[in-house]
Formats: sequence, structure tokens, C-alpha cells
Amino acid sequence: MRAIITVIGKDKVGIIAGISAVLADNNVNILDITQTTMQDVFTMIMLVDIKGVTIDFSLLSEKLEKKGDEMGLSVRIQHENIFNSMHRI
Repeated sequence: MRAIITVIGKDKVGIIAGISAVLADNNVNILDITQTTMQDVFTMIMLVDIKGVTIDFSLLSEKLEKKGDEMGLSVRIQHENIFNSMHRI
């Protein structure tokens, strides 16, 4: 089971560390990560393995959103199949 995490916001030190800490605390493994900064806007997409997650998916989503709020970021997680269905042309 995999999921996609998107992160968008003003660039600052510690974004990857903050999001990664939430994932590590809940036994979520990062499979792939891409990030870029356009002027001062940070964007990141992560592909994560959620088969070993230690909490309910909705609670993980809430924790990621809360961490995003604390850091002034938009953080969203979706199951990979939902993400792919939404972005099919």
C-alpha cells in the first residue's frame, strides 16, 4: 500500500525534516521524494509505503496537516490509487 504526499509553502529550513519526523514516528517509509524551490515557494512530492503504518490513515492525514499548519505549509496525503485516478487524462 502506497500513498502520495504533497507539500507546498514558503521555503524555510526544516521542512523535509519536519514532515519526515511525522512519517518516521508512525512507521511510514519514504520510497521516493522530489522537491524544488521556485523563487521562495517550496514544493515537494513524496511516494511513501504505508503498509506498516501504526495508526489509522485518517489520523496520519490529520497529523501531517497539523505539522503543515505549524510550519505554514499545505500538506496532503492520498492513497496512490486515488491520486492516480484524479490525475488521469
